[in-house]
Amino acid sequence: MLLIHQLPAKPAYLRVKIWRRLQALGAVTVKNTVYVLPANAETQEDFAWLLREITEGGGEAMICEARLIDGLTDQEVRSLFDGARDADYEALAKEARPLLKRLAKAASSETLAEAKAQLARLKARLAQIVAIDFFGANGRETADGLIAGIEAKITEKEPPESPTIPVAAAKAMDDLKGRIWVTRQGVHIDRIASAWLIRNFVDPQARFKFVPPRGYAPEPNELRFDMFNAEFTHEGDRCTFEVLLARVHLEDPALRPIAEIVHDIDLKDAKFGRSQVEGIKSLITAICMATHDDEERIARGSAVFDDLHQYFRKMRE
Repeated sequence: MLLIHQLPAKPAYLRVKIWRRLQALGAVTVKNTVYVLPANAETQEDFAWLLREITEGGGEAMICEARLIDGLTDQEVRSLFDGARDADYEALAKEARPLLKRLAKAASSETLAEAKAQLARLKARLAQIVAIDFFGANGRETADGLIAGIEAKITEKEPPESPTIPVAAAKAMDDLKGRIWVTRQGVHIDRIASAWLIRNFVDPQARFKFVPPRGYAPEPNELRFDMFNAEFTHEGDRCTFEVLLARVHLEDPALRPIAEIVHDIDLKDAKFGRSQVEGIKSLITAICMATHDDEERIARGSAVFDDLHQYFRKMRE
């Protein structure tokens, strides 16, 4: 769905108002005054209201439902949406990380009250971003994990009002075998590495299923990873690979440096500062640019992680 508009030079506030409205709708621009949303009844109504605001302000606008033929592909437009939402998620993550670090230390009642207020603001902002995350940008898992970590820390530091229920122990390794592992379409570093970990250290016969980022209800015998409400996903400032490593109690020392590389690429926080990060990032990015087939991405990426694992094993000998 395209909105093409022209605004008068004055009043100047109208340009700012329309720009903010477009940002709030999650629209992205493909030309100076050509904005795009996925085509459905809701986005058409959103653009219709905005068109009315533009014309009432003395501007001109039209709404078109378009089919791309040449010059720009659907995948490229989708990448524009994902890039915009990833930037939103990263901005939120930058706010959340310092709060999580502060909560790791001793906290007074005043600090906890302030943290609760900040958490409420972060959750509200996250909900706004998720509402316009039309294609499931990768950055959501990081933001979700950080906010879940903050919530857990606050709960941990508050005096319990009633007896707490112990957290369930990690699933036994045998319980993870013979499952279908479900994740979002368009796998990248964390999901590729996690799939490699599952097939090499959990279940060699593991099967993978790739689903849209929104509205998926798991079926019996399925386990989800690196997606919203998954059994294995980001927790606090840990990526899914790190969570899997901890939850299934894998002790192979060569896996720890791999986890640190995946973390730094996925969360973009340079926490571990490993020298291999840029090289592995370039390799995985090249694989993802070469194919949109998720099984092929995992197969190609697994070869990279096989070699990386052997490298770190030999480095320890």
